[in-house]
Amino acid sequence: MNAVIAEESVLRGWNSGFRAGLGAMTADACFFVLALAGVVAVVREAPLVQGVMVGVGGLLMLYFAYGAARDATGTFTTDETDDDTRGFRKAFALAITNPYQIIWWLTAGVRLLDRQTTNVLSGTLGDALTVTTGGPIIVVGFFGGIALWITGFPAALVAAGRRVDSFAPAVAYLSAVVLALAGVSFLYDGATTLVPILSDAMSTLASILSDAASTLA
Repeated sequence: MNAVIAEESVLRGWNSGFRAGLGAMTADACFFVLALAGVVAVVREAPLVQGVMVGVGGLLMLYFAYGAARDATGTFTTDETDDDTRGFRKAFALAITNPYQIIWWLTAGVRLLDRQTTNVLSGTLGDALTVTTGGPIIVVGFFGGIALWITGFPAALVAAGRRVDSFAPAVAYLSAVVLALAGVSFLYDGATTLVPILSDAMSTLASILSDAASTLA
């Protein structure tokens, strides 16, 4: 998500970077609602769904990596204005197809929803710092933190870009590298998840066909 936010910020300005951050934040809000409803738990129990989502996410990352590298080169030759919603759609698509983000909401995210008290400095300062989860304050604080990041991170990148002329294409290329590496990693992960499942399915199908042939014979 940060790679997309960085690319949009340095190439198209703060508004584009902020909108990209809103895309990622919107996906988290969707997962939050689905976690409340218990729907996201289905993904954890469905390896096939996880594998397909990882594969789709990997392909999207490679596609966006190509776009980031192309845009970095384009900044030297063109002043085209892109669709205002481009960054939002890119970040949202990456986030909503990311099963690891869903799994985060099933693990650490669930702790935001469960009412309990956690001693953050357990064993050091006694009960000096405790955090109570499950209430509206912790949820508002969580999304408020995201809002601060997607506001400040693009602003810092845009400010740095104004001081260094080569900063924008450098960040765009770096974003492309990050997205490409993540895409390859996701595709590998998806393949290692799906291949055993498909292999078992083919073995089961072959066994059924063999039994059927024997019965007909």
